[in-house]
Amino acid sequence: MIATIVEMLGGWTWWVLGLILLGIEVLAPGFLFLWFGIAAILIGTGALFFAWPWQAQVIGFAVLSVISALIGRRLMATRAVDDSEPRLNEPAERYRGRVFVLAEPVAQGTGRLRIDDSVWRIAGPDCRAGTRVEIVGARGSTLLFEPVAAGPDAAAARDGSPGA
Repeated sequence: MIATIVEMLGGWTWWVLGLILLGIEVLAPGFLFLWFGIAAILIGTGALFFAWPWQAQVIGFAVLSVISALIGRRLMATRAVDDSEPRLNEPAERYRGRVFVLAEPVAQGTGRLRIDDSVWRIAGPDCRAGTRVEIVGARGSTLLFEPVAAGPDAAAARDGSPGA
């Protein structure tokens, strides 16, 4: 009974199954159902041109599903990973090692530093405005800095005393 129904349905049912599997892939991305959908569409195309018994169609679908999934896995494994923004989810860490000039003095170990279009809390030794500082780390959303030694005025800038 079931064999008769499957034989009567023909090759277009594989296309419907393939489209359903591709639709599931759109709703649940992960590149798994894509390969099964491709296999179903290929079997449907073959069934339209050749008089395959339903058992051969099911076995062909199983074999093509495994082959296409393995090929797909290999293709996905060779995809290059974009490292242009390695610290995308760690914005404070992106500034580590960069040197900036303080626009405002740092008093009692904390201050503010404008970087591009953002204002960051900074923590480090007391420094006066105009001091060059290097970002050495981050604690939460606070950037940690150290003054950059730039000659005889560096010591004066570090302890906040007026320079010459």
